[in-house]
Amino acid sequence: MGKEFWYSVPMEKIKEENFSENEIVRIFIAKKRNPLKETFGVFKFKRPIKEILDEGDKESWDE
Repeated sequence: MGKEFWYSVPMEKIKEENFSENEIVRIFIAKKRNPLKETFGVFKFKRPIKEILDEGDKESWDE
């Protein structure tokens, strides 16, 4: 693996941020995260989830 990292920035973003030539910038790199995956299994319920969802379905339909 090389020692360089290249990233192309859209010209609109450069103009929007008012960057000038040879200006030093800071780049923050982070992994893309999935919030649903992170919170899965975190919450504990007294009733089964299926029962809670079915109750919500019954309340949302006018029968």
